[in-house]
Amino acid sequence: MALLMFAVEDNSHPSGLIILGSGAYLPRRRVASTEVDARLGWETGTTQARFGLEARHVAEGEETSSYMAEQAARQALDAAGLQVSDLDLILGACGVMEQAIPSTASLVQHRLGLGRSGIPAYDVNATCLSFIQALDLAEMKIRLGQAKHVLVFSADIASVGLDWNEPDVAAIFGDGAAAIVVSNGGTGLLASRFETYSEGRDACVLAGGGTRITAAIDPEAAAQASYFRMDGKVAFRVASRYLPRFLRRLFDEAGVSKQDVDCVIPHQASGLALAHGLNRHGFDPDKVVQTFADYGNQIATSIPMALHCAITSGQLRRGDLALLIGTSAGISIGGVLVRY
Repeated sequence: MALLMFAVEDNSHPSGLIILGSGAYLPRRRVASTEVDARLGWETGTTQARFGLEARHVAEGEETSSYMAEQAARQALDAAGLQVSDLDLILGACGVMEQAIPSTASLVQHRLGLGRSGIPAYDVNATCLSFIQALDLAEMKIRLGQAKHVLVFSADIASVGLDWNEPDVAAIFGDGAAAIVVSNGGTGLLASRFETYSEGRDACVLAGGGTRITAAIDPEAAAQASYFRMDGKVAFRVASRYLPRFLRRLFDEAGVSKQDVDCVIPHQASGLALAHGLNRHGFDPDKVVQTFADYGNQIATSIPMALHCAITSGQLRRGDLALLIGTSAGISIGGVLVRY
């Protein structure tokens, strides 16, 4: 009796994502720290000395969140060698969306000329960690075979919600957008972790834009609720309490150590907190990507902007192990380990 042999494809370990290309957009108006000093009535050099900030960019006019995201997305597609028609999923990962409804992702889909394509486009929100959550979702979709080429973008305009009566907050935020295109065929995320400690829920708040405070009921309260409020000391204290344990769990999940990491890409919350936190947790400063001095805290855009800078500068090279890590309002801590 003849023995028939069949080749069976092994789908037990489908391939994960690979980052094919990145892009970024910075608003045309660059605001030097000396301008911030002048506006706040501070002595020249105070902002730079106090926060480690040299400049940040401020969006104006046509530079909406979806416009900036489109520019970054097209750059990422070019870097990936793909056309917009190759995309089969668009994930918006903004800290604050352009508008409440519809999603910023749908606005970007339209700007890319895909308005009749039917390609899924929706937002993932975890404030400053939105990009990490969207990247995690892209990995799942790719491993499940539900997507092949995914656009993930973040675009934030912090400048519209700053209260200059609170200079410690108003002085450090900047605007911008960044995007990546990921595809199947890579090793994917070695580990992904996200933890929320709502004991710190009041540390970072933008109360407006939802259903609790509306202009239809109380216009004055709605206007006040459109400003971002932050207690940086509380946010730092809550995050610091849980970060060491978080990092241990993340590295244990990946089966690697801190010494194995080639590039650290953190959320750029502030220059001084960034330097202090990284030194405290034993990361080599030479491996850390820092963009805060030039761009400020760009909310959710901070991590993908730093990732783009690392790629284009050569600080992150093919085969390198990268740690993307940060904290966000909530208070949440999030991180992924990915082989670039």
